[in-house]
Amino acid sequence: MADDLQHSTTDSQENNDELYERFSLVVDKGQEPLRIDKFLMARIEGATRNKLQQAINLGMVLVNTKEVRPNYKIKPQDEIIVYSDMSPDETDVVPEKMDINIVYEDGDLMIINKPAGMVVHPGSGNYSGTLLNGVSYYLRQQNPSISEDTLPRFGLVHRIDKNTSGLLVLAKTDKAMRHLAKQFFDHTVKRQYVALVWGDVEKESGTIIAHVGRHLRFRKLFEAYPEGDHGKEAITHYKVLERFGYVTLVECVLETGRTHQIRVHMKHIGHPLFNDDFYGGDKIVKGTVFSKYKQFVDNCFQLCSRQALHAKTLGFTHPSTGKDIFFEAAMPADIAAVIEKWRAYSTQAGSRQL
Repeated sequence: MADDLQHSTTDSQENNDELYERFSLVVDKGQEPLRIDKFLMARIEGATRNKLQQAINLGMVLVNTKEVRPNYKIKPQDEIIVYSDMSPDETDVVPEKMDINIVYEDGDLMIINKPAGMVVHPGSGNYSGTLLNGVSYYLRQQNPSISEDTLPRFGLVHRIDKNTSGLLVLAKTDKAMRHLAKQFFDHTVKRQYVALVWGDVEKESGTIIAHVGRHLRFRKLFEAYPEGDHGKEAITHYKVLERFGYVTLVECVLETGRTHQIRVHMKHIGHPLFNDDFYGGDKIVKGTVFSKYKQFVDNCFQLCSRQALHAKTLGFTHPSTGKDIFFEAAMPADIAAVIEKWRAYSTQAGSRQL
């Protein structure tokens, strides 16, 4: 069990947009009594005592389905479940005042519509100007006692790519964060994305099942591994919304939340996202290259200077009320403009053929 646990920990650090992962194990029969944080430090690769104590204090470590205190001593045959982000803290979050598009807020959480071009949280090369810098400032205006110790990552439980627009949920309390993190792990959060992809997608709907993991040579890229020999399980359901001949507008529903999942999966079936510079969508993939068509595509690239991907809907169970809630963000102007151009182009092409 320990080997399985370490393997899942390594993968979760590499390719998960859901920041919290579940680790589980059963204590051996011959185990001597030992504080739970010390026991887990020896079992979870890369875990620190601070991270584990934080998880325990937040009620995200369960022993035999019940929360425990930091001084709990494990016993033989204890069943332990840890919901936590064990990846290393890359940098402190410095509060910065900025405009944030908050579409809903209550005492437990807030829903933010992130613009394309904004990084979600600080990391290597992006220490300021991220969404979390703004969120930390905003939350501390409401409650100066909030810190990363009392609310890790200031309530962030999932993320979307820098150049993807759309909806994110952030928790405002440790209880809400714990509740939301478990929903993301259990894959009960409903997320729909809209993407413009290259090519005329053959089927009206389908499901893509292929592990997603880091590219074995180019570590900034991710790759699909249909045989499951690398990465983590990833499942994307798609449905065609509109066809424009050389490109197709699709809706994607995530069953799992791996980094770059939609971008990697659509490339895997031969339909990279329009203007996705990581995965080959920033050049003419479909259509004969002649001057007028090339100029048209270049104009579209200028209108939407990033991958055409938008996190349109987000639904989950409210941590306090227990009711299902649902949010939807309108298509951003850049993607909407490109869709209109392709719609007009495909209509004109159809007229010429007639």
